[in-house]
Amino acid sequence: MEKYTVEGHSDLARNPQNGSIVNVNKIEYEQYLARREVKSEKTKKVQNLEDELASMKGDIDEIKLLLRELLNGPR
Repeated sequence: MEKYTVEGHSDLARNPQNGSIVNVNKIEYEQYLARREVKSEKTKKVQNLEDELASMKGDIDEIKLLLRELLNGPR
């Protein structure tokens, strides 16, 4: 498929069939993919930490309840 360069932008080309503009710089595209993967991994890590923290909070609440029951007897 033939593409036409965009004036003033050597990394961009226009598809004559649908008029879309695409980035033809493969290095830039690979860098974008790498940045997106790093961001995705960071997001997953944060989500895992939040889930673990919520679980620990639940465990602490349960321990506090059990300690209260030991001190005061069952409610």
